Amino acid sequence: MSDEPDNPFKGTPFEAMFQQFSGAAGAGGTPDLNAIFAQVQQMLSGSTDGKPVNWDLAKDIARKTVSAAGDRSIVAADTDRVSDAVRLAEHWLDEATTLPEVSATSAAWSRAEWVENTLPVWQTIVDPVAEHVAGAMGNALPAEAQQFAGPMAGMLRQLGGSVFGAQVGQGLGELATEVVSSSDIGLPLGPTGQAILLPDNVAKFAEGLGLTDEDVRLYLALREVAHQRLYAGVPWLRQHLLAAVADYAAGIEVDTAKIESAMSGIDPQNPEAMQEALAGGLFEPEDSEQQKAALVRLETNLALVEGWVDDVVRQATKDRMPAAVQLAETVRRRRAAGGPAEQTFATLVGLQLRPRRLRDAANLWAAVRDARGVAGRDELWSHPDLLPSAADLDDPIGFAQHAGELADIDITDFLPNEEPPESGEPPTK
Repeated sequence: MSDEPDNPFKGTPFEAMFQQFSGAAGAGGTPDLNAIFAQVQQMLSGSTDGKPVNWDLAKDIARKTVSAAGDRSIVAADTDRVSDAVRLAEHWLDEATTLPEVSATSAAWSRAEWVENTLPVWQTIVDPVAEHVAGAMGNALPAEAQQFAGPMAGMLRQLGGSVFGAQVGQGLGELATEVVSSSDIGLPLGPTGQAILLPDNVAKFAEGLGLTDEDVRLYLALREVAHQRLYAGVPWLRQHLLAAVADYAAGIEVDTAKIESAMSGIDPQNPEAMQEALAGGLFEPEDSEQQKAALVRLETNLALVEGWVDDVVRQATKDRMPAAVQLAETVRRRRAAGGPAEQTFATLVGLQLRPRRLRDAANLWAAVRDARGVAGRDELWSHPDLLPSAADLDDPIGFAQHAGELADIDITDFLPNEEPPESGEPPTK
């Protein structure tokens, strides 16, 4: 029989530490749990303040990632070019949508400024998901280790928040080198009513297209301004999308057996190994039916947003910008495929923040516009119950014909607790 005491941390990242301190205590000795706690503390990268993600660490790593990729300060000429493009874009969109102009200001952001200014929204998006997966480390402790858990449980949560924060920071830092605007991924990441472009990423987007900088900048400004009009003109939409993320998070089921197996082979003195395990899908949720349904709802909503923007910009540019056809196809392919940074983020939280059915959604909105006109198309945003479903994307013509019947419905019936509009005015958004 071995003189070594039973290891209550077997199958966890603390197994090796237990053996280390047990050996130091001698045969039959009791390991120094305080020494184990001190070792764990060294693995932590700052406080999470009770949150599932260490956002201070995430921001620090994101900014370092951006700096390593290259980032310059914005100059006055950048701001002026963005301002001119946004001003013209607003003018063109007046004829393409009934949603009013809202971009009272515009701005040119550096990549570091994108990280800094969008972080609050990312917290809203990621925290509901991370809340469920960050606790998985604690759940991975075997039953016989629970008596030792005590402060260890808090440390495990802090460790999970730090590792998660490091991975989020890496993903956001990479995204910052790709996004061309504050709404490039479909979600409203920037301040409402302010159109934002990232000049260096706009230039990167334009490489190899053989088009003028002015055309590329104006086209991307049109998309940014269209997003701004939609989110400002449809005040429930932002929360609708964030609620879809929360619904996804609520149904997360983590395979703790998988975590135990993976963690048992990780050197506790090598935090990078744990990050690699996380990036490889260690906390990837199980593919339950509830998760599939939540992802379909989220991806459908994102597709509807992007498809509407696509149709509006197409109408605004059809008689003005020949290059718009090429630019539209470039955007579609880029959004449908997703870049390396999007794939990294998807692996981390299990969410595909891109509209898989962008082309179907754009065709649907075009069919509705043909059937009901621009005002009839935009009116469908008056209430979430009026929006097309995933099934409707399979039959855009059929939905457009059905939507035509909605012309005789009083849209205000879908808007409880609001005063009806004055005669001749559009329904309340």
